[in-house]
Amino acid sequence: MPSRPADAALRGERMASILVELRKHGEVHVTELAETFGVSQATLRRDLAILEDQGLCKRRYGGAVPTDSSTELPVAYRDRRSKAEKRAVAETAAKLLPRGPQTVGFTGGSTTSEIARVLSSRVDLVVVTNALNIAAEMAAKPRIRVVVSGGVARSQSTELVGPWAEAALAQATIGTAYVGVDGLDIDGGLTTHDPVEARTNAVLLEQAGRVIVVADASKFGRVLPGRIGGVQAADVVVTDSGADPTVLEDLRARGIQVVIASPA
Repeated sequence: MPSRPADAALRGERMASILVELRKHGEVHVTELAETFGVSQATLRRDLAILEDQGLCKRRYGGAVPTDSSTELPVAYRDRRSKAEKRAVAETAAKLLPRGPQTVGFTGGSTTSEIARVLSSRVDLVVVTNALNIAAEMAAKPRIRVVVSGGVARSQSTELVGPWAEAALAQATIGTAYVGVDGLDIDGGLTTHDPVEARTNAVLLEQAGRVIVVADASKFGRVLPGRIGGVQAADVVVTDSGADPTVLEDLRARGIQVVIASPA
């Protein structure tokens, strides 16, 4: 019998949590996971088999260990975490876009994808993006024009990256860019997992008259290998109430507008 939509959603949320545990502890155990999620061990073994097929873990007797690719959560699983916080940040960030015709840039990411969904009801936008999932969703709206860069697709983020993407984005003139990051640190700057993706996102950011960085509290203080730019590249940072107040004050001292979103 096929899985019901509700069952599929619960499984997706459960597997996202499993990936977080793998990143945090370096291994997971079926018995402990079954107790945590209140499901059978057979169900957890099936979850781990799906994640292994996707190259996100390696099963071993009684549990699983991470693979190199599991250090970065795929967008499909990031979307299922902290839904209320992401939605609140997205709605707050979307309200910062002025009314009237706008050219809007989007990097990839779960929060930027949510912003795109919020803005998809607009009829006066030109969207420039290197994120395949955002392009596909916005292209379905007949009154929104979508410009997509070329490039090589990264499976983890569904972003098009590399020289082709950079060359295409360098031709764009963007009013407001929504930039998602995996790390935000006063000294380390705006960072992400992959250096090639970071360079591509930096080009999109440079073409924008106004840069809105969206980062939930978990991103603060993290520094990852791919540097998009310094924090001063942001005109606005939208985050949630859990963000480090000291970092927020440092951002404000640099002339960066800080906007705090609270879940409804």
